Amino acid sequence: MALETVAVLGGGAWGTALAQAAAMAGRKVTLVLRNEAQADAVNATHTNEAALPGQILLPNISASTAPVPADIFILAVPAQATRTLLTSLEPQLLAGKPVVLSAKGLETGTLARQSEILADMTPEAVGYVLSGPSFAADVAAGRPTAVTLAGDDASATSDLATALAGPSFRPYAADDRIGVEVAGSLKNVYALACGAVEGANLGASARSALIARGYAEMARMVHALGGSAHTLTGLAGLGDLTLTCTSVQSRNYQFGMALGAGRKTADILAGGAKLAEGVATAPVAAALAKSLDVDAPLIEAVDAFVAGRADIATIVAGLMSRPLKREH
Repeated sequence: MALETVAVLGGGAWGTALAQAAAMAGRKVTLVLRNEAQADAVNATHTNEAALPGQILLPNISASTAPVPADIFILAVPAQATRTLLTSLEPQLLAGKPVVLSAKGLETGTLARQSEILADMTPEAVGYVLSGPSFAADVAAGRPTAVTLAGDDASATSDLATALAGPSFRPYAADDRIGVEVAGSLKNVYALACGAVEGANLGASARSALIARGYAEMARMVHALGGSAHTLTGLAGLGDLTLTCTSVQSRNYQFGMALGAGRKTADILAGGAKLAEGVATAPVAAALAKSLDVDAPLIEAVDAFVAGRADIATIVAGLMSRPLKREH
């Protein structure tokens, strides 16, 4: 199958960055936006100022407000908007085509992963999951970035990874979609917690402990859902968890810092804070852990903290007073 044209559905920072990465790989790219004026501006100036101010886009990127046929589709809308996007598309558009899911989050209400939403809405599509340590600004600027691309067919996944690989963007092919998706979703929850630790000035030791115990908790969730804990040793697991839980570039980390400093979720959102996927994912992850009978005290704590049911002092006291047990 020829893999020469790419349609990126979603013109935010991440969608724009992935369009740039595909263009760097030599693909002809269409960036599909909702706003006609924004699409016109992209075509006229080769920038998407609303998403990535100052970043010049390659000439083999064009913008449209209508989905177009392509060899590869990349879905780059927030996790809670994936089902709505798929509802708006003609099913035949994606039939038999590789569809790369780049959102990191679990769906409110259904507890579904992104690939489960795709299978439910467009079963004829061939789903892949893209995740790993990557900030949109870095990818778009051509800074070295490595990610994981997971699919069911090893040969097809490798072909797709090759088609999307460029001089600074390196997708590693993998076969554990479940592990990659769960890691990508949960790391945002732990990033909220790590940001809160920073915002409350609890120290770097507490943050490092949280990352380590979050990793162990993530492994329990992945195993319970049928994925491989080995996946967590790679880019989609340890790589992304470390990046998101330690950098102020992370929206989830920033949001957690504000919470840790004493602000409320509603006030942060009302102040125009950028989307933090972990805010929506935390209660879904908590419900999923409960349904799987997985011990997930950190997820439960973040859910309570984000929802305003407990302050950080109470949460930390509760976590520190849990019964001691062997680490492994």
